[in-house]
Amino acid sequence: MGEKIKLFKIRRHHDRQKYGIAAHSTKELLKKCRATFQVPLDGCRVCLYEDGTEVTEDYFQRLPNNTELVLLPKGQSWHGYVSDIESLLSMSDEHSRSLIEAAQNLLVAEKAPKRRRLLQDFIANLSENTDAECREDDEAWFEGIDSRFKTKSAYLKYSCESRIRGYQKEVEDSVSKLNTQKLQTEYRKVVDVMINQLKQAKYNGCYFDRQGKECNHLCTQEGWFSCQGAFDTDKCLSLHSINPYGNRESRILFSTWNLDHRIEKKRAIIPALIEAVKNRNGREVNCNYFYRLLFTIDNLKLVHIACHKKTIHNLTCDAKRMYVKIKSKGKKQSTKT
Repeated sequence: MGEKIKLFKIRRHHDRQKYGIAAHSTKELLKKCRATFQVPLDGCRVCLYEDGTEVTEDYFQRLPNNTELVLLPKGQSWHGYVSDIESLLSMSDEHSRSLIEAAQNLLVAEKAPKRRRLLQDFIANLSENTDAECREDDEAWFEGIDSRFKTKSAYLKYSCESRIRGYQKEVEDSVSKLNTQKLQTEYRKVVDVMINQLKQAKYNGCYFDRQGKECNHLCTQEGWFSCQGAFDTDKCLSLHSINPYGNRESRILFSTWNLDHRIEKKRAIIPALIEAVKNRNGREVNCNYFYRLLFTIDNLKLVHIACHKKTIHNLTCDAKRMYVKIKSKGKKQSTKT
């Protein structure tokens, strides 16, 4: 054989054990693989581990020593690193526990910060107890949470309600921006109507409640939330997602996600509401319109902290929708919302 011998690291499809095999050609390599792995040669082929490229005789000569290869029996395929990822994703819970132990052992000895971070995230994701709902089934998740909360859904529903109540307080406190008692009284009447709507909707806490049936929750039945992207985009380009129901760390990290107002609360909605009260001139303020802008997903987007733009949004309220349209006397009122 005139060709130079080359050494390869080769393993079978979805097998972690690698073997060093030296050969002058693809044909010789396949013959040695048959002996090493005890597989029939008919239909077998070898491909690059990294991307699944099949190794032909011509390509063989261009490969450097110690290239990682995969042996594929007839009918099997390999898509590079993606195939390993798919294998991990399809692991059963039993295998996941073994994988966690192996990753923890690697983490103890690992010194490189980047690899440590990857291992830590990997262990955290595999350790999630997503299906557990009650405190007694996942006590670690409830660490630091008041004992009155017995389920994960109840706590996350409360956390959403707390955010909405915070918005409500900002709206209520803005009454001080009106300089006459009469205008302040009119403003409070409008705000009281919206507060009654909030109470009926239970402060829209169902947005974070995976068991909620009262309204459209923002998560899957398993509790996965997806970032909806910045105020000026239709989707999250980074595909951020999180499941705060999975473990305590994810629950804490989820608290950094924002329910962001597309039309800004402080810069646009509250000033527009104040002006609507000031310039009412006998008209009825469209409470439902402002309620939906301030407190519902009509105007709220769930956003990962990295996608939350704190710049001025330059979006305004619709002046045509600030008041209820009143028809001629004796006819019913209609509200454009």
